[in-house]
Amino acid sequence: MASDPRDDEDAFRWEGDDSPTRPPRPERTDAALPSGWQAVGKGSGAAATEPAPADVVATVEGEPPASLGNVALVSLGLLGGIYLLYTVGWILAASRLSAATSFWLEPASVVPALFVAAAAPVLWFGGTFLLTRSAATWIRFAWLVVGVFLLVPWPFVIGL
Repeated sequence: MASDPRDDEDAFRWEGDDSPTRPPRPERTDAALPSGWQAVGKGSGAAATEPAPADVVATVEGEPPASLGNVALVSLGLLGGIYLLYTVGWILAASRLSAATSFWLEPASVVPALFVAAAAPVLWFGGTFLLTRSAATWIRFAWLVVGVFLLVPWPFVIGL
């Protein structure tokens, strides 16, 4: 059975699957290529060009946004887990510190400070993502690693 040129773009083609109940395909007309694109292959010299929409031109001329690889996604998950543990550590430390400092400091000044300390890891992680949207991936990771070292819940770590 000869190959029908209209079926060249089918994902799966099995010999003998032409069904008499299937309606015939309409003739394929080659669409014109947007500017900046070049057709290759047999008969590509006949491909015409037409102006492309603005969103297509932006992806052709500019660089498309790079997606993160598997290692980057796993690393972001690990760093996010560290920041989550830091938040839990600050909450546990805040409960201990509020009882320990109630003799020397006014609770109205200690509670907001401990609340901000507990929210700091979440704010750092979210702020890093917000502020490094258009930056390189290594810059995002550098700021996240800096935050891991700056936001350690020391009162929880040393057991206060």
